[in-house]
Amino acid sequence: MRVFFVVFFFFTFNKDFVTSVVSCCPAELKQEINGKKETVKGFNVKLQDTILFPEGGGQPDDHGLIGDIPVLRVTRLGPEAVHFVCSSLQEGQQVHVKVDWERRFDHMQQHSGQHLITALADTMFGYKTTSWELGRQRSTIELDTPCVKPNQLQALEEAVNEKIRSQTPVTVQLLSIDDPAVRSRGLPEDHAGPIRIIDIEGVDANMCCGTHVSNLSHLQVIKLLGTEKGKKNKTNLLFLAGNRVLKYTEKSFNTERSLVSLLKTGPDDHVEAVDKLQKSVKLLQKTNLNILRDMAVLIAQNFKNNPQRGNFFSFHKKEGDNEFMNIIANEINTEETLVFLTVGEEKGPGLFLLAGPSGPVAELGPRVLEMLQGKGAGKNGRFQGKANSLSRREEVEAFLQQHCTHHTSEEE
Repeated sequence: MRVFFVVFFFFTFNKDFVTSVVSCCPAELKQEINGKKETVKGFNVKLQDTILFPEGGGQPDDHGLIGDIPVLRVTRLGPEAVHFVCSSLQEGQQVHVKVDWERRFDHMQQHSGQHLITALADTMFGYKTTSWELGRQRSTIELDTPCVKPNQLQALEEAVNEKIRSQTPVTVQLLSIDDPAVRSRGLPEDHAGPIRIIDIEGVDANMCCGTHVSNLSHLQVIKLLGTEKGKKNKTNLLFLAGNRVLKYTEKSFNTERSLVSLLKTGPDDHVEAVDKLQKSVKLLQKTNLNILRDMAVLIAQNFKNNPQRGNFFSFHKKEGDNEFMNIIANEINTEETLVFLTVGEEKGPGLFLLAGPSGPVAELGPRVLEMLQGKGAGKNGRFQGKANSLSRREEVEAFLQQHCTHHTSEEE
């Protein structure tokens, strides 16, 4: 078998390739599917050669096809690439390998963009890169500085885009590990074969195993989105390169167009319009809260003024919160009356409060909690919490009413 990394160096721009299967073994892959981690059963396949890049150097792996079988993951095992697929392949079988070019070219743009930004941040300001991450939507470079000033950010963006406009070549050098120019620090222990150097002409020459463009003009444009505070006095620089800038621009424009329709104002007035809406919402919420408080008092007083009232009071309202329920309970003499209150959707989740004499509340609270499939706790004559479902509310009410009736008959 030829050494994977030697061959792959020359295949960055190859989109498909014919090779043969060396081995195929049963395997499992842990994947995140719809936000949940699941284990997928499949096979680990080694090929004579490959054009699919395994994850490494801060860059995610390639995806693609072996024949018509999707490659879900590519990892490195020493000098070899291991392809995870869901269907088995015959050893010795000739196969057609095809790379997911959109994903590959995106990774090339982001990775070469990172090299360029890293080099110029160091040259212009002395800010060293300590790590980087090629994210799904945006990429991050960790700079060894507590802050990057706005004027520095602007100057850096102008400088990287000038290099792109200058059509600066990017070349690959293969050096022996014994070559004096090679810095072996950071190499994996299982590295095999020559060392790959990515050379951005007149800008930077750096050891890297990842995929890159052959000319900075392929990056199209780089947008520095801004900075965030990093760990240990470092700064995270967020950026987009190439097609991601175009997609971000399209998405931003569509969002802007939707806001124009919703807010009935031009883009320049969106911030002011949203600020006014937020203030209006806060005012309405405050007004609504005052109304709910007054309503809670009236509900309690109406019960207290009823000459035929018993020793049990139950009430439900779709709109409300814990304060609304507690005001009602505070207005009613819960030393003599058992109070059961709920707020929320009648058949959905909500909040509940059971208030009354401390003995019965402590006894009945856990049962109410169980019936409402909720979480909560109680003390000093109050038991309250969240209900997963209020669909059994009437059943809880009947249960509490029965308890009160039984307790009253015992006293008589």
